[in-house]
Amino acid sequence: MCGVVGVVGFSPVNLTIYSALQVLQHRGQDAAGIVTVDGRGNFHQRKANGMVRDVFQQRHMLRLVGNIGIGHNRYPTAGSSSAAEAQPFYVNSPYGIALAHNGNLINSRELKLKCSKARRHVNTQSDSEILLNILAWKLSAIESDVPSPDEVFKAVRGTISEIRGGYAVVALILGVGLVAFRDPFGIRPLVYGERETEDGRKEYMVASESVALDVNGFKLVRDVRPGEALLITNDGRFYSAVCADHPKLQPCIFEYVYFARPDSIINGASVYATRVRMGTKLAEKIRREYSNLKIDVVIPIPDTSVDIAVQIARSLGLPYRQGFVKNRYVGRTFIMPGQAERKKSVRSKLNPIRAEFEGKNVLLVDDSIVRGTTSMQIVEMAREAGAKQVYFASASPEICYPNIYGIDMPTSDELIAYHRSTDEICRLIKADALIYQSLDDLKESVREENPELEEFDTSIFTGDYIVPPAPGYFDEIAAQRSDDAKADKAWNDSSNDALDIYNIGDKNA
Repeated sequence: MCGVVGVVGFSPVNLTIYSALQVLQHRGQDAAGIVTVDGRGNFHQRKANGMVRDVFQQRHMLRLVGNIGIGHNRYPTAGSSSAAEAQPFYVNSPYGIALAHNGNLINSRELKLKCSKARRHVNTQSDSEILLNILAWKLSAIESDVPSPDEVFKAVRGTISEIRGGYAVVALILGVGLVAFRDPFGIRPLVYGERETEDGRKEYMVASESVALDVNGFKLVRDVRPGEALLITNDGRFYSAVCADHPKLQPCIFEYVYFARPDSIINGASVYATRVRMGTKLAEKIRREYSNLKIDVVIPIPDTSVDIAVQIARSLGLPYRQGFVKNRYVGRTFIMPGQAERKKSVRSKLNPIRAEFEGKNVLLVDDSIVRGTTSMQIVEMAREAGAKQVYFASASPEICYPNIYGIDMPTSDELIAYHRSTDEICRLIKADALIYQSLDDLKESVREENPELEEFDTSIFTGDYIVPPAPGYFDEIAAQRSDDAKADKAWNDSSNDALDIYNIGDKNA
């Protein structure tokens, strides 16, 4: 999962992109990058491993000149943390193109072969660089020096016909402007907004979440539609076209459970409101099926589950307490590259307040259970803090299958719910009771906010993939995503973590 942003304005956009990346930091903490275009038609770039606040210093921001640009926060889906794979990526032909991408292409191996046959070199293991080269290949068929909107949309249409998976893309084309497009099912989120300058001209922003628009004073217009492409020219003209055959909105439902910020609106549904409804649904299930539990207090596992836990407590008429203090300088354990690192980070990330646990029957609320190791450690921490009984509630259903559209869900064998019953999982995490949200209730929690959302990508729960992978694909990702593979990859990456600081096309930078 990554965060992307693109801006077309009439004044420097470097600080606007920076602030957007800061509020999209939750979508990727591995690396960050910005590319801008100046008035002479030169790209300027800064990208490196690390958090946004660390990657961009004042000297870097001064170099990022121009009124149009894109930015990216990286979250690697195949365990790579090499600085060479930080985005945006760049190619100089045709025109000069820079691109950033959120999602995952499930036919990247086939696409890399096509790039090779088209005499296009891919220098990294990133599918984003492959996507960039496919787009460049399609744009290379244009004969005019400055492609028209129709020619750009034709190239995007050709690109979408080649690539498979879930994706949201922002790209800069020199002499043209900003291009953004979304996969035919709208699996990965992408919104756009506009704001007026003092002289009445419109500036545009495209971003993964609406919160990036909010903090920069842009008004949310709408989501980019499934299979739709936007083109915003250097001088602020706006064009759009649907570039996919038979598009159909089926967004990833896990965005609402875990990834998106609560103050975002995605696909017309408030993330905060959907989480409150998840709490209501869970409370109804507890009242209906677990009335025997003698719950004294409801405690969230911060932060994503806080809104859910508050609503559970309110619905059941129970006390709500913040029982864990979170160290906010530790990244999300779900994104940690290996099992040992996740185990180590949980204890340094959360510390229980003993008075809230001692002698009580506690209902812990989390957004999901993936491998189960984090859940097990948190249950142990609650017991060590003096809890009599520890019950555990998950706002999402059982996660049984890997995600192949841009979330680094491990192989099925590493998922605790795979081929296990709820009672077995409960024993493994050492809880006294375990309550999972039903899939129907999860869907309704989002639909009640936007009834037009009829279907979702729920493949991590059901194993039904709306964009089916080729035979052998799961073996391929198992080789990339297992904890052993990530440990090897992290060791290799550690020798190649030099910062990437340069201005493209400016040898004196």
